[in-house]
Amino acid sequence: MIYEEELYGKSNSELIMELGNRFKEYRLACRMTQKEVSEKAGISLFTVKTFESGRAYNITMGSFIAMLRAISFLEEIEKLLPELPPTPEMIELMNKNKPKRIRNGK
Repeated sequence: MIYEEELYGKSNSELIMELGNRFKEYRLACRMTQKEVSEKAGISLFTVKTFESGRAYNITMGSFIAMLRAISFLEEIEKLLPELPPTPEMIELMNKNKPKRIRNGK
């Protein structure tokens, strides 16, 4: 697990390398080969190999998502950038516009 202090101390390339290492662990846990992932994701075997080896510093978001989908871990993308919770101002506005009661229409 990368802690916040370590996280900001790493370069973008180092973070992508870390993701590649983690992806490899997930792939192996799914008992899939790099070739199976590449075929299922619709990307080149070279892309999978370079990502896992830490040499793919410019992998596209589309390729990354396709690889997660190929190993059936697409839900992990939610952890990458989760939705923000509503601010107190938004909650107040929602409650202000909420009807106190609803009448049956005739």
